[in-house]
Amino acid sequence: MIEYLLIAPILIGILCFFARSKKEVEAISLTGSITTLVIGLTLVENVYRQGVIISWTNALFADAFSAFIVLIVSIVGFVASIYSIGYMGHEFKHGIMDFRKLKIYYVLFHIFMFTMLLVGVTNNLGLWIAIEMTTLVSALLMILYTKKSSVEAAWKYMIICTVGITFALFGTILTYYAAVKILGETGDALNWTSLIAVAGQFDPTIMKLAFIFILIGYGTKAGLAPMHTWLPDAHSEAPTPVSALLSGVLLNCAMYGIIRFYTIATKSTGPDFTGNLLIIFGLLSLGVAVPFIILQEDYKRMLAYSSVEHMGIIALGIGFGGVYGIFGAVLHMFNHAMTKSLMFFGAGNVLLKYETKEIGKVSGIVKSMPATGAMLLIGGLAITGSPPFSIFLSEFTILSAGFLQGNIISSVLFLLFMIMIFAGFFNNLAKMTFGTSGIIPGEVSRWTLGAMAILLVFVIVLGVYIPPFFYEMIMKVVAVVR
Repeated sequence: MIEYLLIAPILIGILCFFARSKKEVEAISLTGSITTLVIGLTLVENVYRQGVIISWTNALFADAFSAFIVLIVSIVGFVASIYSIGYMGHEFKHGIMDFRKLKIYYVLFHIFMFTMLLVGVTNNLGLWIAIEMTTLVSALLMILYTKKSSVEAAWKYMIICTVGITFALFGTILTYYAAVKILGETGDALNWTSLIAVAGQFDPTIMKLAFIFILIGYGTKAGLAPMHTWLPDAHSEAPTPVSALLSGVLLNCAMYGIIRFYTIATKSTGPDFTGNLLIIFGLLSLGVAVPFIILQEDYKRMLAYSSVEHMGIIALGIGFGGVYGIFGAVLHMFNHAMTKSLMFFGAGNVLLKYETKEIGKVSGIVKSMPATGAMLLIGGLAITGSPPFSIFLSEFTILSAGFLQGNIISSVLFLLFMIMIFAGFFNNLAKMTFGTSGIIPGEVSRWTLGAMAILLVFVIVLGVYIPPFFYEMIMKVVAVVR
């Protein structure tokens, strides 16, 4: 099943390359995304019912945490493929993109899906290779329009993330060095399943240094401040479906890498060292996001800084620790993926309709695009942590964990930052959605609205009700991380 999950997007990408018409490449892409989703959900069910699955001579595996990442990638990837039909179709119709570039987009889209799925199911420290692959493929998607600004953003992304991933490599090597002393020079010394079993015997000094490198390295890719500087440029210049994948999925993949190493390092260094580092970077990310969201003039960059904020919240949850902290962080990973993808999809509709990314030049969305405007308002309330939406539940759980674990100052700062971000974000969103508009009313595409509606269901339902199987799945992830 794991092999099928990885093979499917590669085959779909190849088929997209040989497509002969716009409708054909869209049909192949959508069919492939459905196939990947079905295989992903089947894998999740198998892990949920049977436990850990190991495949391909122990190189691939899926535990509860892996399955959770696969779930996020599969769902957002499927919805993004639906959105792409409307968004990229509009670009093609208006001559912004020719058929050759359209095919390239869909080929790279599914290869990007493959790299993110690989991050979740690789059973060794080769996770580093998988995350580097996501960088290379996503950079190609960023320069699809070949504009000067997009090329500059892609180069900045490549340079900063490559430097970051080098730090992560040092951390990986140090972890392997600590493991070899216990396991010997065997292939097993690279596998998560072997490492976690003996992590308590690792040299604490080496693991402290390794975790610092890992946190800086993968933290760069996750968008944690102060290593976040590539993120606003990349997310604002990429095609909107790609922006949703970058923010909703790719950042979670990098955070997944941090948390995997956290589980190993904590067993040898104790929870205080790793937890305090995550709290520091989490609060710093929230603090940095505040002024940039309040004073922002570009709505896609505003959403990008919101992603910096939410990665900080996830880091805080893991740093606070305990069942509540880790449960809230894991739930927040899913909630943020759904809500931020919804917001980027809405922003994409606005961009196609108004042909500008400047907040000051957009107004009256609820009049010119009633469905998009309504979903943007709901998404805006949700992404800023307003009840009764999904992100409020996960943020409240993390905040509760902070107070319960005795991190009073950190929790108070968290709450203050959230209040300021809510005020700044919603002030900008209100300027865009309300007021008058000289734009002729009408939605961009039914495909884009359909994609947004799917995500809206998750945003609303998970704010008031967590299905038992989903709750149990998250609890199994908590057991893996603790």
